[in-house]
Formats: sequence, C-alpha cells, structure tokens
Amino acid sequence: MIRDITLGQYYPGESIVHRLDPRIKIIATIAYIVALFIADSFIGIATAAAAVFFAIAVSRVPISFLLRGLKPIFFIIIFTFVLNLFMGSGEVLVTLFWGLKITKNGLTTAVFMAVRLILLIMGSSLLTLTTKPISLTDGIESLLRPLKIFKVPAHELAMMMTIALRFIPTLLEETDKIMKAQQARGADFESGNIFHRAKSLIPILVPLFISAFRIAQELAMAMEARCYHGGDNRTRMNGMKLAGRDFAMLVLLLLFLGIIIGERYFL
Repeated sequence: MIRDITLGQYYPGESIVHRLDPRIKIIATIAYIVALFIADSFIGIATAAAAVFFAIAVSRVPISFLLRGLKPIFFIIIFTFVLNLFMGSGEVLVTLFWGLKITKNGLTTAVFMAVRLILLIMGSSLLTLTTKPISLTDGIESLLRPLKIFKVPAHELAMMMTIALRFIPTLLEETDKIMKAQQARGADFESGNIFHRAKSLIPILVPLFISAFRIAQELAMAMEARCYHGGDNRTRMNGMKLAGRDFAMLVLLLLFLGIIIGERYFL
C-alpha cells in the first residue's frame, strides 16, 4: 500500500507532455481541477475524463502506474460515494433499513463525486510524474513572481512546496523500511480490526519522525554547503521559454474550458 502512492514521484520520459513548459502544466492542472467541479452533467464529466486520458496517452505514462496511485485513497472514494448516496433528495429509488433512502439525485451526486475524486488524483499526479522537481520549482516561482511587489517570498514558497512534494515518496519509502524492520522483529500490522491496526502503527511514528528530522537536517546542511541563500541574484542553467507546443497546449486548454463552461451555463 505504501509503495502505491505515486504523488510526488517523477516518471522519466521524452514525450510532448514531459517537454511542456512547467508553467503551462501548472496552469493546466489548476484549470483542470476547477473545471472538474464546474462540470455537473454527464457530458461535462465525460469531457474531463476524455481530456485526462488523452493527456495520459500522450505522456506515455503507463495507465497502470496511475491507477495504482488510487489504491491508498480507495477508502476515501468509497466513503464519499456512500455519504453522498444517502444525502440526496427527490425521487426515491430504494428504501433501506433505519429509514435510509437512495434517491435518484443522491445516486447521481455520489457517482459524480467519486468520478471527480478519481480524475482529480489522476490529473494532479500527472503533473508531478511528467515534471522534474527543479523544473516544478522554477515554474511555481515564475508564476508567483508578480506577488513580489507585495513582499511575498516567491522563491522560498516555491522551494518549500517542491521539497514537500519531493519528500512524499522519500518518507513513504522510509515508512516501508521501518515497517519491514518491525515485522522482522515480530510486529503484526495486518490482523485485528481497524482500531487494532491503527494502534499497532503507533510504534512506527517515533522512528519515522526521527528519520524525517534527520533527512531535513541533512538537506539543510547540503544547501548551506552549496552557499544557498534564497532567490536573490540566482541564475538558472536552463531558462524557461515558451515554444510552439506550449501555445498549442494553451489553445487546447481554452477549448476544454470553453466546452465545460458552455455546457454548464449555456446549454
């Protein structure tokens, strides 16, 4: 389960999606997430699903790799589906025990919310899977640069966000090592009810926190040894410049948003 989390990982490749400007990919991801919650009909959700599967096909990232990332949030998806299933109103389809009712509106809302969560995870994971951490940092910093007039530390914020994303797979790998080490000493994380399993995970937290602080200290010392002083007067080996494929991506993004917004408010 720990190894199934793909958020924050990078999948090497030379596809068009990999070569897109990171700023375009960040803007496209944010716009896609907003469009997911604007869409409220089958046509809108189907358009969003077609867009993300088209991007996955072009990026050449294995679909099995992305679907594997859904396993850790499977419980959240099911919980969201069941919660929305019994909260609808209108035409009653089924009446269950304790007066619980499944309505047509509740069923539609539950399906839409579950699909939205799945597409949201796949779309956001595609950003980190096709963008190197250093490129992601440069892209976020460039987008936040106009906020410098308000004394917002754009470079520092971008660096913190990227380090946080990059450390997700590192901490997950460390958690996996700790669990295997404790299982070799007789620890049991699989048997018992959900409360027993949660209690058995407590001994993992202490070594995990110690390991996280150790990794953070090593990173801080490495940055100091390289004379890192924030974003002042820093240069880049590879500058960011928009190419033809980036403008084509913007056109496709505007077309996608036009379909979603037009279907929601005008059709």
